[in-house]
Order: sequence, then C-alpha cells, then structure tokens
Amino acid sequence: MTASPERRRQVITWIVWIAITVVVTVLMARARDSIDQVHVVLVYLLIVLGASASSGRGLGVTLAVIGYFLIDFFFQRPYGEIMSNKPLDWVALLAFLVTALVSTQLLARAQAEAEESKRRADEVASLARLGSETLSAGRAEDALARVAEVISGTLGMKECSIVPSQTPVQATWSRQTENSGGVRGIVIPLSVQGRPVGALKLANDTPVFLDSAQLRFLDAIAHYAALAVDRVRLVAEAEHAEALREADRLKDIVLASVSHDLRTPLTTIKALAQSQAMQGNDSAAAIEEQADRLGRLVSDLLDLSRLKGGGFAAVPELNTAEDLIGAAVRQTRGLFGERPLRTVIDLSSPALVGQFDFSQSLRVLCNLLENAARYSPPTEPIELGARYEAGMLVFTVADRGPGIKPDDIQRVFEPFYRAKSAAPDAGRAGLGLSIARTLAELQGGSVEYAPREGGGSVFSVRLPGAELGADALNEA
Repeated sequence: MTASPERRRQVITWIVWIAITVVVTVLMARARDSIDQVHVVLVYLLIVLGASASSGRGLGVTLAVIGYFLIDFFFQRPYGEIMSNKPLDWVALLAFLVTALVSTQLLARAQAEAEESKRRADEVASLARLGSETLSAGRAEDALARVAEVISGTLGMKECSIVPSQTPVQATWSRQTENSGGVRGIVIPLSVQGRPVGALKLANDTPVFLDSAQLRFLDAIAHYAALAVDRVRLVAEAEHAEALREADRLKDIVLASVSHDLRTPLTTIKALAQSQAMQGNDSAAAIEEQADRLGRLVSDLLDLSRLKGGGFAAVPELNTAEDLIGAAVRQTRGLFGERPLRTVIDLSSPALVGQFDFSQSLRVLCNLLENAARYSPPTEPIELGARYEAGMLVFTVADRGPGIKPDDIQRVFEPFYRAKSAAPDAGRAGLGLSIARTLAELQGGSVEYAPREGGGSVFSVRLPGAELGADALNEA
C-alpha cells in the first residue's frame, strides 16, 4: 500500500532528527573531556524541543529517552556503561528526562492550542467572507454561487456545486482507500426546518484530508448553503407571483377597455334590429336577442373590472327583506316564463330587517336567480327564501338543477370558471357567481353554496341584519 504524503513527511522528519542526534553525540563525545556535563544536557534538551516543535510529541519523547541513555553511556564516568556505579548521577539523568518530557508536553499543548486558534480564526474568516459575499450579491443565484466559491476555497476542493432538489438526498463520502482518510468526493443533504431543499456536492482530483475543524466548518456551512437554496426558491416563487399579478392586472385593463368599446356598436346593432323588426324582418328579433346577451356579458365584464379596481361603493342602509325579495322577483320575472317561483319568508321573527345596500344586494339576488333559472328543469319550481340567523339576514335560492360536483365547489365562485361537465351556454362567461360573492363581501356579507337534499343547489346570501323596535321599523 502506498504511503500517504503526510506519512512520508513524518518519516523523513524522524530520520532527520535522529541523524542530528547521532551527529551531535559524535561531536560532543570527541570533546567530552573539555565540555561540562551541563552543556551536554542543554544540547540534548534543545534537540528534544526542536524535534517536538517540528514533528510533535512522539518524536520529542523518543529523543528524550534516547538522550537519557546517551548521556549515561557517553558522558558519565565510567564511559561505555549504563547504570553502573553511578548512583550520584541518576538524579541528574532523571532531572533531564523529566525536564525533557515536561517541556515536550508543554510545547505540544501550546502547538495544539495555537493550531486550534488558527483554525478557529480561519473558520470565522470564512464565515465572515461568506456573509459579505452573500450580502453583496444582488441576485439569489449569485449568492448561491458565492457560497459555493467560499466552500471550495476553504476546503481546497476543486469542484463545489449546490444543487436544488425537493427530494431527500443520501449523504455519501467517496474515499480513495479504506484507511487513508483522503476524501475525493462528498455529498451532503441540505434541509431547512426538516424540509429537503437540495444537496451540497464537493469533488477533487486527488484526495483531500479534512481535519476536525474543517469537518466542523463543513457542517456549519451546509446550513448557510441550505438557506441560500431556499432563498433562490422563495425569490423564484415571488417573481412568479408578481408575474401572475401583473398578467391579471393587464387582463383587467384589456377587458375593461374592450367591454367599454363594445357598448356603442351593440347599441347601434340593437337599434337597427328594432328598426328592421318594425319593417317586418323575421330575423330582427333573433339579432336583438343576441345583442341583449352580448350586452349582459359586456356589463358583467365592466362590473368585474370595476369591482377589482375598487370602483363599486356600498352604502348600507336599513332595508327589509320583503322589499328586496319583491324587487328581485319583479326584475327577473321574464327569466322564468311558466316556471313557478316560490317565496318562503320566515314569519316567526317580528321583522326581517338588515343593514345593506339595496341596489347591490338586488344585483346579488338577481344573479343567483338567473343562475338557478338556467340550470333548473323547466317544470321544477325555484324557491327564494329569507330568514334571520345569528345576527345575519339570510336569503336562499334553491333549485333542482344538477348541483355542483365536490371538485368544483371551491372554484365555482372564481371569475370565468366553468366546470368541464357544464353544457355550452351562449352569452355567459361564468361571472355571475363571482360578482355576486364580491358584492356581498363588499357589504360585510357572504355567498355560500350547499347541496340541496333530494338534488339541486342552495345558494345562501348572508347580509348584516338589524333588530329594530316598532318606531324604528316604521321609519325604515
């Protein structure tokens, strides 16, 4: 198995310091009669400290033990003997050994603390750089690229990529050999609040050795990378939402402009049709009927644009349910023909009075009655009712039509929405229910749907109610 570069460097260092020890021992042995033993001890102590500083505590301890025996063998009489008739010198030898070991330990600890401080400083510098790079990036994608650059530069990896993904990613470590510890590739899953957002991928041509500080930095930086990925997602969603809002605004402008411009030619067409009808043209009635349908569609489009733009103003006043129901019946009489329209009013309450805008509420009821007339069978009656419930005045329009499927209930009040199963309906654009709900909400009320027992639909209009005494009621 090929030794790693770090291992080879350590072996060379050991060989160098052992060689230095041998050379120094030979030189001092030749002049041992002219030098003092204290000087010998100091020289060996310097060698031990130098070896510890360059290669760590292991080499320092080893040279301290070797120095102990070298001093005893070469520099204490009788020369060439170890621990023989030298009881007085044992104290000096032990003092040297203890001093060397303690110095080696202290030096190793100081080096470890200095290295740890340097790593901490590097981490802080990298995180500070990451923060500055992220804040200075104008676009979320640029910030993501800056984060990848900081990670790559700090860990010494050639390639670094941050890949957004909504599916969980398995963490992987690709190592060169089983025991080398060198890392060629890393994949770290990224998540925000337990939700997967992507993966951090690192790769290098040659193995990179990551120490504990770099691994700690990698764990910390993964959190920032996840936040950067999530920021990209949020920015994209915000831009998409803004584009939808702008498209909706432009659509309203176009609809309002087209609807307004259509009124004049429709008025002209209807006038010409009436003139032809007076001259006996049989097709004139059909032309006038279609012009009326187009006119209602144009009116709905204009009303929808005005509602979205805040052009409608509601003026709530005291009004009775009987007056509103009577006006709605009279205005929609032509829609029912021979079909019966029943009115059901709760007579258990002394008076059904509400605080609502009469004309806007009339438009709401008329839209609901028109919707019921279009979908209910010709022979089935339509019921229009009113009651007082929990401080609200509730109007109901019930029919025996096909009803609304559960999948369509949430969208039935959206503008222009029509169920896929709905039959084609010339002159209608799916605006009546949307306008009705918006006008009711404008007055602090609501419009709700519920299936009718036995088949059909029930639309309920809730408007603010009012409880009055007899005098106030007469004034109303």
